[in-house]
Amino acid sequence: MNTVIAFIVIFGSLVFFHELGHFIFAKRAGILCREFAIGFGPKVFAHKKGETVWTIRLLPLGGYVRMAGEDPEMTELKAGQRIGVVFNEKEEAVNLIVNGRDRFQDARVIEIEKADLEHGLTISGYEEGEEELKTYPVHREALVTEDRLSTQIAPYDRQFNSKTLPQRAMAIFAGPLFNFILAFIVFVVLAMIQGIPTNEPELGEVINEGAAVEAGLQEGDRVVSINGDSMASWEEIVTVIQKSPDEELTFVIDREGEERTVAVTPSAEEADGKTFGRIGVYSPFEHSIIGSFTYGAKEVYNWTKLIFGVLGTILTGQFSIDDLSGPVGIYVSTDTVAQSGILNLAKWAGVLSINLGIMNLLPLPALDGGRLMFFFYEAVRGKPVDRQMEGMVHFVGFALLMLLMIVVTWNDIQRFFLQ
Repeated sequence: MNTVIAFIVIFGSLVFFHELGHFIFAKRAGILCREFAIGFGPKVFAHKKGETVWTIRLLPLGGYVRMAGEDPEMTELKAGQRIGVVFNEKEEAVNLIVNGRDRFQDARVIEIEKADLEHGLTISGYEEGEEELKTYPVHREALVTEDRLSTQIAPYDRQFNSKTLPQRAMAIFAGPLFNFILAFIVFVVLAMIQGIPTNEPELGEVINEGAAVEAGLQEGDRVVSINGDSMASWEEIVTVIQKSPDEELTFVIDREGEERTVAVTPSAEEADGKTFGRIGVYSPFEHSIIGSFTYGAKEVYNWTKLIFGVLGTILTGQFSIDDLSGPVGIYVSTDTVAQSGILNLAKWAGVLSINLGIMNLLPLPALDGGRLMFFFYEAVRGKPVDRQMEGMVHFVGFALLMLLMIVVTWNDIQRFFLQ
């Protein structure tokens, strides 16, 4: 149960922060954001605040920010159509009721001749009982009500495609960017809490069970030499220990200015078919506020470099689709990491956030990177790609991604539960 909660909190936080990036920069550009959704499928929770409906949906496989202009806006008002219209005190239309107007006692019935809800913001028509054609102004935040659902209109200057190329590109790029920012924050906070790993030849935390505690080693002991060889770094200490499973080692340590000689026999551990020595000691840490920020930046860089390296092996065929993991694999890994403590779980969340940011930047249809590629093409070409063509490419790309997700999930199930 704890793993389920941890998985939901971590994955939900990563998706929320990603979509928050889209949302903030879309709002900064003046784009109307109709919905901020975590998950896909049927709504589980919905709450409207301001112009935006905040929702949690059934399938926790991502999220989205629905911006005005990305999809067909709403029901088109056609000539000859009779609708109910609610006006404010300035005689501006504030609610255009396509059906169910009997529920609005103050609505006036108008037969539409022409409606412009994007540019001119007017409706022209004949009010019930009158023969004179009149034109009425429409409020910029007017609603269109159909089947009991009210949707705010989006004047063209509030739509995604009305914005400059840099504004649109930033609204899309901000999602992955916020994943990197989240990872940076996580690593900085971790460094402030537990300290920054150093390469000094000292012992960090000594675990309760292991060769180190049995030999009487303590946190803070400085290792002068092992088997007569002087130690200048933590890395050298680790190398000697790992090469010496079940072999007695003679440590000369400096504890508060006093040198002591201690015999330590590393236990034998196995991983990836190899045997290595282990004594049960973590690396040393130091505390520094400025160093914490430097550490956070380095961790983001190192993990980004590592993930791109893995992607490189996929492109060169050294990494097969059977080796990929989806939500099930992430859940199993989260369960393993959760057992090692909250700090390791937080670090895992930072790594996943970087991974999510990089995956979304891949130049594939339906991903943020795919959309940015279309923007790049628009910048080179001087005019945007046909919207229907772009929409079709993204639709096909999304379908293929869903198919890949199904295949990867099935591989995870076979790997972790059916073997």
